[in-house]
Amino acid sequence: MTESKAETASKPAKELLALNPKQESEFKKKVQEAKKNKSSKGIRLSPGVIYVGHLPLGLFEPQLKTYFEQFGKVLRLRLSRSKKTGGSKGYAFVEFDCDEVAKIVAETMNNYLMGERLIKCHVIPPEKVHEKLFVGSQREFKKPSHPAVARYNKKHTTEQIAKVTEKLLRKESKLRKRLAAHGIEYDFPGFAAQVPPKKKSDAMNASTCSDDTTPVCTPSLLERRKSMIIDDNDEDEEIVIKMPAVDKDEECSSEEEDSDEEEEEEEEEEEEEEEEEEEEEEEEEEEEEESESEEPSAGDEAATEDVKAQ
Repeated sequence: MTESKAETASKPAKELLALNPKQESEFKKKVQEAKKNKSSKGIRLSPGVIYVGHLPLGLFEPQLKTYFEQFGKVLRLRLSRSKKTGGSKGYAFVEFDCDEVAKIVAETMNNYLMGERLIKCHVIPPEKVHEKLFVGSQREFKKPSHPAVARYNKKHTTEQIAKVTEKLLRKESKLRKRLAAHGIEYDFPGFAAQVPPKKKSDAMNASTCSDDTTPVCTPSLLERRKSMIIDDNDEDEEIVIKMPAVDKDEECSSEEEDSDEEEEEEEEEEEEEEEEEEEEEEEEEEEEEESESEEPSAGDEAATEDVKAQ
């Protein structure tokens, strides 16, 4: 380990390549030699694809194409962009007309310092290049007028939310069926546990005037039962209680209230009469007491006569 470390320390560090005039002339010579060798052998030039990563901010398709065209002819270029924002993801794929040129570009541009970033570059083998890698690369990119971020963050209506929840529950049920078909016993709460349960409302016990549940024998419920159409073939053994209409009930209640008021008035009159009689009796008793106190007794009269005679 120490010997290998010493050897690595003794070796000079790899110089970060920059396309100055001297290196550019050497690079052009290498490219021309590679093309001459291909043409002299009569072999058709096969394109080569390179991967370029750690791209600095501000580099897009036009800038990358003009930069890599100094190495050779660029057939296609694909910059990876975000679907939500449309911004660059920091890596791209470049296709050159000659695979030898692509190899030289990868060797030259790997660990190249650009915009305070070390660019990573390597050749992609032809068998690993996907057939749809450069689909849409020729089309000029336009910033989306209605990006996905605005679509996701906008306020949704109740109908849209219900539609999304239904879709999620449908997908989840398919997933559960798929797991059961493979013999996997795995239970998970999923989206069904997050959906609030629906309120069960009994239609027969609900009042027509309000949403609150009311007793079964209300007049509105009885009228509704009468209005329901029942087939003749169906045997309905239910006993229907006939109740007076709501207007009659109100009239009866008003008459009862009037009779109660009259009885209360009569009782008040009788109480007043009794009070008056009691007052009269008390007054008569007081008068009799006064009269008795004013009339002199026989003993008093005799005493007065004796005094006068003396």
